[in-house]
Amino acid sequence: QVQLVESGGGLSQAGGSLRLDCAASGRTYSSYGMGWFRQAPGKEREFVAAISWSGGVSYYADSVKGRFTISRDNAKNTVYLQMNSLKPEDTAVYYCAAGFGVVTAQYAYWGQGTQVTVSS
Repeated sequence: QVQLVESGGGLSQAGGSLRLDCAASGRTYSSYGMGWFRQAPGKEREFVAAISWSGGVSYYADSVKGRFTISRDNAKNTVYLQMNSLKPEDTAVYYCAAGFGVVTAQYAYWGQGTQVTVSS
């Protein structure tokens, strides 16, 4: 069992930066890959970024590549999403999840989400 709690969301102007944290608990956390997804109002939840259990492999949605960076610190049981050069279309609720892949079905555990709003 893995419990996930996101934090760090908020309001940013276009071009700004935010960092999201995902704190995990559970003895098996470090054996899981981790991912970030987001869901805007009226839209499906979409993949943003994922990182392997060791942190050695990561990949991104094309829409965020070069602007967002996923990382993890297994000693702190935390996964991060650094978001730079934010755009209004990045506005969504962001979720972290335990698993690995680009679709929601590949993830077993989910956080409650944190709101990110980017103004133009």
